[in-house]
Amino acid sequence: MKLDELKPAQRNKVRTRVGRGIGSGLGKTSGRGHKGQKARSGGGVRRGFEGGQTPLYRRLPKRGFKNIFAKNYTEVTLKMLNKATTEEVTAESLIKDGIISKANDGIVIIATGNLEKKLTVKAVRFTKAAKEKIEALGGKAEVI
Repeated sequence: MKLDELKPAQRNKVRTRVGRGIGSGLGKTSGRGHKGQKARSGGGVRRGFEGGQTPLYRRLPKRGFKNIFAKNYTEVTLKMLNKATTEEVTAESLIKDGIISKANDGIVIIATGNLEKKLTVKAVRFTKAAKEKIEALGGKAEVI
């Protein structure tokens, strides 16, 4: 053990027992006050409840737009392609090599980093710079 590894001993906090007589300070009403919804067993209100008034989250207008037809592509960099074990790189081979976890709606190759070997890459889309870097090494950039 080193000086910087020292930490105080863990304190065992005893659970407060309520309703055990007036002398305990938490007898009779057990800290709940007199009557009302919050004094009852199982009583209380849900988060955001405003006593029956229309809550804030319902008073505010809805905002934004969610495009249900939007495609979600997985981005793959040239640096990531260096870890590929096969010469023909597809979404399936990248998943098998553990480079990406899932392909979503297809993979997009972006030009971050440098490619170190000749590869045939099959993807949905390529950035202009990524395509140039792949073909500069004698590889192929095939759009599926």
